[in-house]
Amino acid sequence: MRTTLTLDEDVAAKLKAESRKTGRPFRETVNACLRAGLSVRKQGTSARPFRVRARAMGLRPGINIDKVSALLDELEGPEHK
Repeated sequence: MRTTLTLDEDVAAKLKAESRKTGRPFRETVNACLRAGLSVRKQGTSARPFRVRARAMGLRPGINIDKVSALLDELEGPEHK
């Protein structure tokens, strides 16, 4: 299929550089890059979203959270300051 495509300058420069590097014609380089980009995008949509399941952690026995400084001393030690 023949079509007209307007490329941004930076994209055109990268495609030309890739074409020179691989020794393939510009048209083949454009098609290969488009195929690669489209296949990656297609694969990315099938992944399940990551979900975090919250769990109650509770408090350690014997820790009083009413006094923050005493709690810090108990958890980190009195010399931590």
